[in-house]
Amino acid sequence: MIPLPHRPFTLTVEAGQGTAHLRLAGDLDYDTCDELVEQAEQCLTTHPDLQDLRLDCAELRFCDSMGISVLLMIHRKTSARNIRLNLDDPPPFLERILDTTGVRHLFSQAHPPQQTGQATPGQSTSPRTPPLPAPRPPEPGSPEDPGPDPGKVLL
Repeated sequence: MIPLPHRPFTLTVEAGQGTAHLRLAGDLDYDTCDELVEQAEQCLTTHPDLQDLRLDCAELRFCDSMGISVLLMIHRKTSARNIRLNLDDPPPFLERILDTTGVRHLFSQAHPPQQTGQATPGQSTSPRTPPLPAPRPPEPGSPEDPGPDPGKVLL
């Protein structure tokens, strides 16, 4: 069996007063998530005045279930220390994963997706419409009424 090439992942850390920025690029998956955990933990331990941990996801290309697990782990650690965890510029695929899994509300977002009217790949430009109500049964005796159910016994 030929081993698959490892997908690149880069992580850049910039720390300032009260804020640390981790810029993620590439694929956050089983093979690469340990690096993010280590860097996030290092920021939490070496910066006691930290108020915001910002994960810049603009260049993230992929995130699997292990990547989501790591984001949740980092959220637990930041929440325990009253530190805000921000996901900046998450790509549409990451937004969908977070929405689908029901965890989007756990992460602050400094730069919400633009409402420019132009769709990003896989995204619709039309606003979300509420679901249609369930159809009402036809009025008895109306042309749409199929009549009595032949399987029912009328008394």
